[in-house]
Amino acid sequence: METLANIHPVLLALFAGLFTWGLTALGAAGVLFHNKKSFSNMDGMLGFAAGVMIAASFWSLLAPALEMAEGRSLPPWVPVSLGFLSGGAVLYGIDKILPHLHLGAPMEDAEGVPTSWRRTTLLILAITLHNIPEGLAVGVAFGALAADIPSATLQGAVALAIGIGIQNFPEGLAVSMPLRREGFSRGRSFWYGQLSGMVEPVAAVFGAIIVTTSTAILPFALAFAAGAMIFVVVEELIPESQRAGNTDQPTIGAMLGFTLMMILDVALG
Repeated sequence: METLANIHPVLLALFAGLFTWGLTALGAAGVLFHNKKSFSNMDGMLGFAAGVMIAASFWSLLAPALEMAEGRSLPPWVPVSLGFLSGGAVLYGIDKILPHLHLGAPMEDAEGVPTSWRRTTLLILAITLHNIPEGLAVGVAFGALAADIPSATLQGAVALAIGIGIQNFPEGLAVSMPLRREGFSRGRSFWYGQLSGMVEPVAAVFGAIIVTTSTAILPFALAFAAGAMIFVVVEELIPESQRAGNTDQPTIGAMLGFTLMMILDVALG
């Protein structure tokens, strides 16, 4: 950790974003070796990802945000609540404007403004929208290190990156396998699966740069990232995990994902 502590937070955010993207690509590569066009554990994987993101939203983002907001002119819950709701509101706005299509949904269920874009493009945009909050959360966590605040620790930021990366591994496969089922070749399914995580390093660097420019916005920024992630969980991950009518696997997966992220954050942070 001492070696990492000497690296600029924005550069650390870039490395963390590349790490989470790499695990997405590694998971998506599973489609190259899987013979079937379906995967029975996909619902559980999506539930696992939801659990990790819920735990990360509190342990790695909201709890530190509340600590950082202590002793300021406003009650701690004010900037944190505003940030949390703003994160969800921004994702809601993007969700209503950006044309996209959730995995497994028919074309008539495409969301956003009407468009003539191909199904493939709409699927990729939906996956990209999902990954932006994850990259943003990692970037904000590492960017907070520049403030030299006790509640913003390198260990906590690393724990968040590891947690996001771990859930990205099965998530990569959970993205590439439905594309394979859509009739894509294995190569194209892998390409689009790993492409879904490519936005994370970009979002991570952006988040780190924003918070390093002003420490005053840290509580708001951390809560903003948490709100964006919770929006994705409730609006996308949980409904998709239960689309086939299977509730047991997603629920168990969510419990396991939450527990793993909690252990990582408490043990390392």
